[in-house]
Amino acid sequence: MPGLVEVLEAHGETTLVVDTPRLLEAARHLRDELGFDFLSDIAATDYLGWDSKDVSGYIGTPAGRDLNKPSTQGHQRLPRPKARRFSLSYHLLGMREGAPRVRLQAWVDDGEPVQSLVSVWPTADWHEREAWDLMGIRFDGHPNHRRILMDDDWEGHPLRKDYPIGGEPVRFSGEE
Repeated sequence: MPGLVEVLEAHGETTLVVDTPRLLEAARHLRDELGFDFLSDIAATDYLGWDSKDVSGYIGTPAGRDLNKPSTQGHQRLPRPKARRFSLSYHLLGMREGAPRVRLQAWVDDGEPVQSLVSVWPTADWHEREAWDLMGIRFDGHPNHRRILMDDDWEGHPLRKDYPIGGEPVRFSGEE
């Protein structure tokens, strides 16, 4: 596959990590050669501060988990370092009997654009706009690159870890 950097198998899922400049080429290969003809979602994740000393995680159990008590469930180690600040995970399906699910993943830094995949999977349109609106990840070649959830004059991207919390005035319709 073009641009393939790493194949990860975990929790019964396959993740194909690709070199970001070759993302469009890899997506076309997955669609045309391997039959992944449906993009169900794009999940953008912000890993700001991931390499800090105090990172811990939560592991769910059949009894649930206590969100007020960080837990590493006996795994006293730091998580794997991340390639860049943001990951983009494209969840793909092949619309045929027994087709596997695959995650195509690319990594980007703050301010680094990514090629739009709308020409490969039209469903990427809404998902890329959402990633731009909430995380600030720019998609080059997107046909309608503007906010989709927040007001057009909204400042910043509210799902980023460095977005200021609180202090936003509540806007009601009909008020100036």
